[in-house]
Amino acid sequence: MDPVRLLLELSPLAGEGVRGEFVAAHLPRARRDGLGNVWAGEGPVLLLAHLDTVLPPKPPRRVGERLYGPGVGDNSSGVAVLLSLPEMPGVVRGFTVGEEGLGNLKGARALVETLAPEVVVAVDGYLPGVVDRALGSVRFRITFLGRGGHAWGDRGTPNPVFALAEGLSRLHTLFKEVGGEASLNASGLRGGEAVNAIPKEASALLEIRALEEGALRTLYHKAQEVLEEAARFHGVGVSLEVLGRRPAGSTATPRLLQAVEVALAKIGERPQFQPGSTDASAAIERGIPALALGVYRGGGAHTPEEWVLPQSLWEGREVLLAFLKALGVG
Repeated sequence: MDPVRLLLELSPLAGEGVRGEFVAAHLPRARRDGLGNVWAGEGPVLLLAHLDTVLPPKPPRRVGERLYGPGVGDNSSGVAVLLSLPEMPGVVRGFTVGEEGLGNLKGARALVETLAPEVVVAVDGYLPGVVDRALGSVRFRITFLGRGGHAWGDRGTPNPVFALAEGLSRLHTLFKEVGGEASLNASGLRGGEAVNAIPKEASALLEIRALEEGALRTLYHKAQEVLEEAARFHGVGVSLEVLGRRPAGSTATPRLLQAVEVALAKIGERPQFQPGSTDASAAIERGIPALALGVYRGGGAHTPEEWVLPQSLWEGREVLLAFLKALGVG
């Protein structure tokens, strides 16, 4: 199948369910589970491409050689390339839900458990990128709790919004000191409904990422301490809810890394090894050899102005087929 045509048909479709239906309709002997995963084939090698996108997809628009649209690359292009492959002995093509946002790798974790593969490859990312090391993360919601009240009549009552602002500011300072070995992100801030009412609560979604499991645990505990200190300082309560975890580490074997080298040489490239958080993490936490292989050229992932070079999907397809051949399957 033509990966570019598949990309153009798939890109505007919003929602994992609709996208799963599209894939199932184009995948011979497709199977589905209760989560919404779609897969076909049998064998020791499991290829995974996630169906979900960070932003709601829109019909892509062409500007010069580029195709623009939210989700057009990550991971509509990965899905299109994987779906375009022919049926191959020894290979399972899997299309997963719950990779982005708070999905917590639920789709990939379920397929890895169900199919028990010997090798897992996430089809995700830019050429010639190769994620050979899982980036660990913990995602959680922090909520500061107060009594609320009238902005004037109850002035002086502890305001959880100020506690949230204080806590986030202290965390920002902490992670600036840590440097590039870890990251902090904050989003989904909420607090209050009226300008003249002291809110009862304020919350935010937080994500910590780190290259090492030990560093991730340490930073998470430090973050807890910082946020609890901010709550005490402002005289409000605090609660923390963990929403998802992903492992750090690597299970990429010399055999996998050599296959990547051979495959990318087919298009005159050398692999750019890098850490990342992909469906491959679901295999890495079980000790299964795994990595992620980029299959398109583009930029702007997770933004409304995401773009790809459509013809690069043919390069990605060639690389993926060469990779499987180097592994001795397909």
